[in-house]
Amino acid sequence: MTTTTSAPALPRTRTRAARPWGLYVALLLTAWFAVSALWPGLLAPGDPLELHLDSALAAPGPHHLLGTDEAGRDLYSRIVHGTAPALAIGFGASLVSLALALVLGGLAALAARPVASVVDRVVEVLFSFPSLLLALLLVALLGQSALTEAVAVGVGTAPGYARMIRGQILATKSSPYVEAAVTLGHSRTRILRQHVLPNAVRPLVAVFALSVGQSIVWASSLSFLGLGVAPPSSEWGALLDAGRLYLTHAWWLTIVPGLVIVVLALTATTLGKHLQASLERNDR
Repeated sequence: MTTTTSAPALPRTRTRAARPWGLYVALLLTAWFAVSALWPGLLAPGDPLELHLDSALAAPGPHHLLGTDEAGRDLYSRIVHGTAPALAIGFGASLVSLALALVLGGLAALAARPVASVVDRVVEVLFSFPSLLLALLLVALLGQSALTEAVAVGVGTAPGYARMIRGQILATKSSPYVEAAVTLGHSRTRILRQHVLPNAVRPLVAVFALSVGQSIVWASSLSFLGLGVAPPSSEWGALLDAGRLYLTHAWWLTIVPGLVIVVLALTATTLGKHLQASLERNDR
């Protein structure tokens, strides 16, 4: 008589998908930036332009969370109230950049050969200029203002996006579903409207989120060079420009606005990457 022994049961292991903590933090920071831009008084009820000369260049502490500037203005209040102009410049520059890129990239990919060749040369010439140098040239020609800064940054970053859009449209034109639509006898206009443009433009949703952070960094660079929004504006680039004169003995005037700009850029990048990943999963 033989006995059979059953193998010991293996312990059950639960596999859980890793939580996207980076996305949660980015969403939380996005909410803070949104409240700061729309209702700054909720987070910083004080006047960002109120002078307190007796508290000039006060270090961060309980009375002034992030310290004060050379005129005694509270830096925390100025950063909160400066969120709206900073985001306006970032979103405006991104809209200008992607709109110009759509026009140039679309013409380069869809226009007749002579027109497409001319547009390609124009994009290559613009792309050969460093973005910051081109933005500096436009600000020098048009003058200093938030609108000029947004246009300058948008035009300076547009050539790179134009080349990306051109490649996306060309790839979509050669896709199987477009070839099938041509075989079925659909008109060129219908193919462009229903297949080429929607599939070529959809990835730009994620690119727009990425470009907002990039645009704010470029705009802050212009302000740091003295070609952005003029003081006493609370725009973050203007805070950087004003704080660089006191960098040796009032580090918070430069470090804190710089960190806020970096945090916003990382937040926009994180949201853009997760949005892009979500769009790619939906395409499968």
